[in-house]
Amino acid sequence: MSPFPLPLDAMFGHAGAYFIYMLIGFAFGYVLEISGFAISTKLAAQFYFKDMTVLKVMFTGIIVAMVLIFLATGLGWLDYNLIWVNPTYLWPGIVGGLIMGVGFIVGGFCPGTSLVSAATFKIDGIFFAVGGLFGIFLFGETVQSFETFWNSSYFGRLTLMDWLGLPTGVVVIGVVLMALFMFWGGEQLERIFGGQPQPQSQRSWGRIAGVATLLAGALLVVVVGQPTTQDKWVRLASEKEALLSARAVQIHPGELLASLADDQLNVILLDVRDEADYNLFHLRRARYLPLNKVTATVPDLRLEAGANTVYVVMSNDERAATEAWKLLVAESVPNVYILEGGINNWLTVFGHDDPAVQPTPTPPGNESLQFIFASAVGDRHSAADPDAHHYELEYTPKIKLELKRGASGGGCG
Repeated sequence: MSPFPLPLDAMFGHAGAYFIYMLIGFAFGYVLEISGFAISTKLAAQFYFKDMTVLKVMFTGIIVAMVLIFLATGLGWLDYNLIWVNPTYLWPGIVGGLIMGVGFIVGGFCPGTSLVSAATFKIDGIFFAVGGLFGIFLFGETVQSFETFWNSSYFGRLTLMDWLGLPTGVVVIGVVLMALFMFWGGEQLERIFGGQPQPQSQRSWGRIAGVATLLAGALLVVVVGQPTTQDKWVRLASEKEALLSARAVQIHPGELLASLADDQLNVILLDVRDEADYNLFHLRRARYLPLNKVTATVPDLRLEAGANTVYVVMSNDERAATEAWKLLVAESVPNVYILEGGINNWLTVFGHDDPAVQPTPTPPGNESLQFIFASAVGDRHSAADPDAHHYELEYTPKIKLELKRGASGGGCG
């Protein structure tokens, strides 16, 4: 049994967990301060190639965190799906980066380092932090005028692995080697433009040890690899199979109908049947999602979800929907349920009084649609969107919301 994840609330209590968070934040701020990140002239010097401390410190933090994250993920200690990765909006990101870069050069701070400077009561840091807050206010008051551009070129939760189509370990080694080359190049620039001395031999040995450790960690990421969806399911199978057996996640059509009518819930319907059956009949608002594309859709599903989101997967019966449920649960998508009896059961409950919809003699359990439609109606049928007020159905409520972890900030900004 893996000791991870560490349930800090259970181990130290709510107040104790927040104390640990405070210590981590203090340690991060302390490292930035002793690295000189509270001094605007030192920060601005990187743009003149005289002092590359910012590049070296930040890239060190990035590559160390990267190696540890993917090593922990490979060992099963960490679920990468539960880590917030900022979604990519390409052109707004480029424009925002240019604006921030100009501000960095002019003011000598980025938003994060200005807070470090303000915490040490430096006047320029305080003014920069106040200016940043005013900029946030100004942005909030004007964003509606360029909202289309602000939400353009959306690529979702895009990573280097997705973009390059390479295994995680290869990307990790590549980024580490790139960072080490930049460290070396940065020191050459410091000596050329800033008159920095050659590193002492003692410091060089320390750096060699650090480089060797990083490379060893990156190689270990390659050797360990990253868990597949099947690997993740195997770790959860004993617990989650019990839910399936107890029928704890198969919700009655009546509960689904009531949930769709509940303004407090965001119900996302995922139809994993064949496209022909989907076109023949599907629930209104249901998305066509082939079973072989469920895993690839997980990052986008997690991005669009709020704490009140419930996912309901459906097939003609339950077999394909159950497979989709396993994939989603293995990839840590919260609040996933199965439509009990599938579309066949839904039509039995809500479409039985329509003479245009005739049942077939097809035996249940073979994932075939057990009703005949005169033509492909899609969601243009009364059973696709029943009126919840016209039905009083008895069922045992099973939906229990598991709170979704929210986004957290990060980086220099």
